[in-house]
Amino acid sequence: MKEQNLSSGSLSPKSKRCDVSLIYEKDLREAIAECQGQRNPDANTCIKLAAYYTILQNMYPSDDPPPAFYQAASGDSGVITYDTGTEFSKAVNGRPVSDVLPVIDELMTTLQVLHPRLYDGVLNKL
Repeated sequence: MKEQNLSSGSLSPKSKRCDVSLIYEKDLREAIAECQGQRNPDANTCIKLAAYYTILQNMYPSDDPPPAFYQAASGDSGVITYDTGTEFSKAVNGRPVSDVLPVIDELMTTLQVLHPRLYDGVLNKL
């Protein structure tokens, strides 16, 4: 991200807050695109990407509701019933889909950055 010129910002004597945001949405989006475009990302790239997304979501929240990933059929409670005996199935069994899907989505985003081929393989299975 580019360094910002701080000389134009002024401090209000009452609030002691800076009038100028030091991190701009455009810069965050550029940094995110740069991380996502790396050919061989490492753990530091993933950490940066997560930090950029967190800052973006907290400083510039979207007014749009998040997209619906799952809509329960009529009579469906929206609770996962999946038990194969694995640690994962025990963790998700009985949990609402709306609690589990955001975690899986975050995992898939990380997988896409760190292991694009594995990510593509998972999507092909789905």
